Amino acid sequence: MLQKLFIKNYALIQELNISPNPQLNIITGETGAGKSIMLGAVGLLLGKRADTKVLYQEDEKCVVEGHFQIKGYDLKDFFEQEELDFEPECIIRREISAAGKSRAFVNDSPVRLETLKVLGDKLMDIHSQHQTLLLGEEDFQLNLIDAYTRSGELLSAFEIKFSRYSEAKSQLKQFTKNHQKMEADRDYHQFLFDELDKAKLQVDEQLELEEKIKVLENGEFIQQKLTEAYTLLEQSEYDVNSALHQVVEAFRRLQDFNQSYKEIFERLQSTYIEIQDISRTVESESTQFDHDPSELHNVQERLSLIYQLQKKHQVESIAELLEIQQNLEEQLGQVADASGHILKLEQELTQAEKEMKEAGEALSENRQKGFPSLEKELKDLLLDLGMEDASIKIQREEKEVEVNGLDKIDLLFSANKGIAPQPLRSVASGGEFSRLMFAFKYVMADKVSMPTIIFDEIDTGISGEIAIKMVKMMQKMAKSHQVITISHLPQIAAKGDHHYFVFKDNSAEKSVSKIKLLS
Repeated sequence: MLQKLFIKNYALIQELNISPNPQLNIITGETGAGKSIMLGAVGLLLGKRADTKVLYQEDEKCVVEGHFQIKGYDLKDFFEQEELDFEPECIIRREISAAGKSRAFVNDSPVRLETLKVLGDKLMDIHSQHQTLLLGEEDFQLNLIDAYTRSGELLSAFEIKFSRYSEAKSQLKQFTKNHQKMEADRDYHQFLFDELDKAKLQVDEQLELEEKIKVLENGEFIQQKLTEAYTLLEQSEYDVNSALHQVVEAFRRLQDFNQSYKEIFERLQSTYIEIQDISRTVESESTQFDHDPSELHNVQERLSLIYQLQKKHQVESIAELLEIQQNLEEQLGQVADASGHILKLEQELTQAEKEMKEAGEALSENRQKGFPSLEKELKDLLLDLGMEDASIKIQREEKEVEVNGLDKIDLLFSANKGIAPQPLRSVASGGEFSRLMFAFKYVMADKVSMPTIIFDEIDTGISGEIAIKMVKMMQKMAKSHQVITISHLPQIAAKGDHHYFVFKDNSAEKSVSKIKLLS
């Protein structure tokens, strides 16, 4: 519950500090005195967006701070999940700088507005005119019924199943779409694969072929030079080997006369042996060299094929072509295996749909069990609130599955005897809506662990004895919840444990809203 509320520099509030009673608090004041301004400030603590226009003094920051007693409301898991320090007294603070920058804190730790909204929903339930209008909306009615029937766990279980079903449906749809495209491209991909597969490419083949073609394209020249070289080494009148042999023999006879001659002899002898080996190698190359024009043609065709494939696939190596070939093979394999995979996905979708429907039916059954008792409680409460001829009926139809289940809910209402109940959005007046919403809040108070409930002029359109009955209900609610009620009715104001009076002070140059606790 809200223990302390501090507001500084917000709208017409210069500074305000109150400590609400744990039970029933009444706030009264003239229209325009600033009651709704207080609610706007409280809304900042619940994660609503801020605006620099709310600053009372434009050059100072706005601060709104609330101290909440949260012991016993099962919020430890939420604090751990958000990595926040848990304390029995939770301090929420919003700051709006003069530059318009907004910051939020929980126990002095900065938090995102989304976190504040989730926490705020667990700490306060604020009734407003907007919420009364929501009573005619299907989703809002369904949320009320879920709270009344305590369907939270069943709804969570259904949402998990619905999520799995949606994911399975999406996967099947996406795979089928991809498969259709792959089927459309299959013939072309098969052609590309067959072309690469037929080529029988080898990783190092291109380099070897490019070297080989250099030789084949210059065959006559190479043969001529090999022959010339061998002739000079072995077969001419003054061939190198014969001449060098004579030089070696000469120094063989001189080696004993001088160490220098001996060294020359040894070098010459080594050179002579090397030249002889070179001669045999040149002879072998010359003999084995075969200038075959047909082989040249084959190598040229092979290289041409490789170059064409590289150009077609926009790559520069055989390794890249082989990778493309592998990818095409995998794609073709996927197309071939697609029927089996689609069948598997269809089976998974069928199972997910079955589990989702089972969870949806369990949720729907639990909701419908509560319809008779909720209808009776609401009718009895409306009777107490002066609507003795009111009738209310919960109409349920099965709808196409959505994230909130299989149920299409409509609250049917009639305030007059002999008039068949009609959908709320088309039959209830403002005062009837307020009393019906209050009846819902009263019923929900026993079902929902909500520390603080705020009613903003929920007594619109009622007076006299009905107002007394309504405030007695508020007193009963206040035994287990902190209730804060903004009212114009003296019957309600008289029953508060605390009564705050909001008034506008015009004594200075700028009007300011103030609040005081009445004795």
